[in-house]
Amino acid sequence: MTHALRSGAHAPRQLFATTPAERVALARRQFFEEGLRPSGLVGEAVIQSWMRCSRTHTDTRQPVAFDPVTPSRLHSALGRNRELLAAAQADLLAMEAALAGTGCRVLLTACDGVMLHVTHHPMAPRQPVLHRTARVGVNIAEQVVGTTAPGIVASTGQACTVSGAEHYFELLREVHCAAAPIRDVHGRLAGVLDLSVEGQRFGFDAGSMVGLYATTIENRLLQAQSGAHLVLRFQASPALLGTPLEALAGIAADGTVAWLNDAGARLIGRLPAQAGERRVDELLGHDLPSLLRLGRREAAQPMRLASGLGVWMQARLRAADGIDFRHAVATAPVANAARDEQVHGADAPSGRAPQAAMDAAHLAEDHRAGWTLRQQEHLLVRQTLAAHDGNVSRAARALGVSRGTLYRRLRDGNEP
Repeated sequence: MTHALRSGAHAPRQLFATTPAERVALARRQFFEEGLRPSGLVGEAVIQSWMRCSRTHTDTRQPVAFDPVTPSRLHSALGRNRELLAAAQADLLAMEAALAGTGCRVLLTACDGVMLHVTHHPMAPRQPVLHRTARVGVNIAEQVVGTTAPGIVASTGQACTVSGAEHYFELLREVHCAAAPIRDVHGRLAGVLDLSVEGQRFGFDAGSMVGLYATTIENRLLQAQSGAHLVLRFQASPALLGTPLEALAGIAADGTVAWLNDAGARLIGRLPAQAGERRVDELLGHDLPSLLRLGRREAAQPMRLASGLGVWMQARLRAADGIDFRHAVATAPVANAARDEQVHGADAPSGRAPQAAMDAAHLAEDHRAGWTLRQQEHLLVRQTLAAHDGNVSRAARALGVSRGTLYRRLRDGNEP
């Protein structure tokens, strides 16, 4: 569609369309035949999708090919999304069990629209479009099959619902779908969770349900990808911990907030994208050592965030890559005190007194008297890492070794 959309001020008033089907029919007539923007008749996300689709598909009646991608591309997609599939497995089964009597299909797509998981439903013969569409390997990206809920989510990153004739192509006018995004620790779209049904409308709030399960899967994925992070779980009520409403944050070894889920961002009043720009003590009101001490307790503890809001918090350390948070934090005061003495001399801050650093150093020397060369080397690696605030790249450069060598020295030192 090449014509520009006009204001719609002279379009038929919405009161003449009394049912959802009539409103969508009126919206399609305004958009596709009269070139008007059907604001108020369908959602803005659908209008924007129609505009994107009209640039590449001029005929809404054309047949749609629901062809799977090549076997090599499917194999690559399944390999790239192994973590996502593992994080989603339990929740996909739970969703399918809950929806078994509804006729709904559960779909999980990669960020590029390739289907990774599809419910095998006994009603498939009575759902001809979904029978052709809902297959692992089929690409349902917006540029391929037009307006759909998962296509809009992949394009915008925002949850949405698309009902019946709101789909761009008329072939999909009997399909209803609701989809929500799943993001990774980098804040990027990792996948899209979708509920679809054909020949009937949803008999429940599909948008809320898919959003709930997408959040649960996202929380699992964030924690699975946080092998080098201290993971915090917090909420105003301890009863919400372990639920889709819990707030999560990943803390890096350098004391910065690596990621926040949406609930965490709302609790501290920050967007997730802003998390890595702030240190944990500034963003949450507690420094890394205090949060590590919290990790020694099984039960959630009452804490106050930087805003003064009281929450219940748990901490779990996952240092699978060889970085030992506890050692880095334990040696940091000594390294910081020595650095302060070097910079400030006698005016070093009282909290890091030079004498305290010297006493700690003498104690460490006495303890190391009978150590082997391997143990001494391991200690040097750890002290260098602590002196560089846990930054592996800077510590490796200071020692003149690669990051891989540094990791190996750390792992070797942990072996008996």
